[in-house]
Amino acid sequence: MKIYYAIFFFIWFSFIIAIPPYYLQHYGHPELLIPQFWTVFFFLAGLTLIVVTGILIVRQMYPTMFSEAFMGGTVFKILACLIFVLVLVSKNKVEKYVFVGDFFYIYFLNTAFEVYILLRTLRHKILR
Repeated sequence: MKIYYAIFFFIWFSFIIAIPPYYLQHYGHPELLIPQFWTVFFFLAGLTLIVVTGILIVRQMYPTMFSEAFMGGTVFKILACLIFVLVLVSKNKVEKYVFVGDFFYIYFLNTAFEVYILLRTLRHKILR
């Protein structure tokens, strides 16, 4: 998969997963979102974009290092998210159950997108 296709799909995907929180915040139940929700959303979106782009660049430059790049990117993403969560929770008072729900909504959907793009990239390689 070309890098610009992945970026286009990512922007489209980010827009789609931002719709439910937007409606919750403006038309539904704003208490289901932490005040820093959009900060967490854009941080994880940016992190996912960096990881996916980096892995696709490594795949183009060094095809044999793809699995190592994927594992390294995944570890980097997990560690960056843990550090971000620790800083956010220590600096702000948040409702813990709401924060966990919001964080995992964003984190798991971004991780699912990352895996989808990477599996689609591998499937395309197998079809050749």
